[in-house]
Amino acid sequence: MPTQLVTTAAELREASARLLVQKAGSSQGLVPTMGALHEGHARLARTAVEQNDVVVASIFVNPLQFGDTVDLDRYPRMLDADLALLEEQGVDLVFAPPVEEVYPGGEPLVRVTAGSLGEKWEGASRPGHFDGALTVVAKLLHYGIPGSGLPATGAFVSGRGGGLPAYRAYFGQKDAQQLALVRRMVSDLNFPVEIVAVPTVRSADGLALSSRNRFLSAEEREAALVLSRALRLLAERATAHQPLDLESAQAMVESQPLVGLDYFDVVDPRTLEPLAENCRKVPFRGEGLAIIAAKVGPVRLIDNVPLSS
Repeated sequence: MPTQLVTTAAELREASARLLVQKAGSSQGLVPTMGALHEGHARLARTAVEQNDVVVASIFVNPLQFGDTVDLDRYPRMLDADLALLEEQGVDLVFAPPVEEVYPGGEPLVRVTAGSLGEKWEGASRPGHFDGALTVVAKLLHYGIPGSGLPATGAFVSGRGGGLPAYRAYFGQKDAQQLALVRRMVSDLNFPVEIVAVPTVRSADGLALSSRNRFLSAEEREAALVLSRALRLLAERATAHQPLDLESAQAMVESQPLVGLDYFDVVDPRTLEPLAENCRKVPFRGEGLAIIAAKVGPVRLIDNVPLSS
């Protein structure tokens, strides 16, 4: 079945509800994106298709996430290519609303606040970014609630045992801080959705896939590989029960002249608080998350890797 494009919340609710009935579906997945899709997004979509009867992907460049209008204006818009990629993965519906549909009264006066968890790391470098991200994710999660497009007539008693459809939303592990914040928002505000994390997709040379990679020159792209090499070094030390020696990994990054390091640390994957006592001179034990951000030429890149001993 061809992927259907809808541009309003009302169309989304009606179309997804109709598909659930047609398929006697028991689950619906949502894949929120800002477009400019690559293989990382494709894996999100494939995972959602494997786990759900109906899958919706959203494409919306959220102005609340951009502190600089220049960055907002230059963000790639390539709807036709994005639609083709999502159709290849088997996505049922693509929700690509205009700004006026998502924010009909202009920028919202009331927003979701990320709190202290959103003020560190990426939040320190991009003030207000996570408030904007959580605000739009909250709206998208509401739009995607399965069954909201049909009256309460019993149409959603599934052919697979009955009950309301399961609801899942899919986010990439590469944006680890956003993932942690979305999970906390869903928990704190009782959203009826399961958040599913999908591992980071990398190119053959190890660079984490990102829509921003297209802005790197060949020389800058080669320099950017030091980020994944440094993360991989920490992961290997953790697996071998060695001290992480974060300082030496940091020195590796800082030795690359085209890379300007913003932060590099090992944190608790849930709270994002540094695990300083577990990184320096004692063998690593337990679980952690190594996170890094740097400017490579004019392009800001982030990456992370889970650590386990």
